[in-house]
Amino acid sequence: MEWALVVVAVAVLGIGAVAATGRLGGMQEEPVRDTYRQQLPDLPLTAQDVAGLRFGVALRGYSMAQVDDVLERLGRELAERDARIAGLEQQLDERRLGPGELPSWPEPGR
Repeated sequence: MEWALVVVAVAVLGIGAVAATGRLGGMQEEPVRDTYRQQLPDLPLTAQDVAGLRFGVALRGYSMAQVDDVLERLGRELAERDARIAGLEQQLDERRLGPGELPSWPEPGR
């Protein structure tokens, strides 16, 4: 009876050794993400995108990498928008009319 236990133990250790070397199948090439990651559109973010944004919860709170990625992107997009607004305001100042003058708007349908 003891020899049967020894044979089973050796078989289990052998299977474990083969599995450890990867000969029973390989691991996945892509990492498995165990936290939820919301996909954001590739277009500029809108207020609705930010309002609906949810981060995956990790062991110690939110996934810091996800939060850092979104904050970096938001900062970059806000800087681009600020630069665009400043440029448009400058163009408006250059084209501003004198006091009391109204722009001539085309009549509708013409």
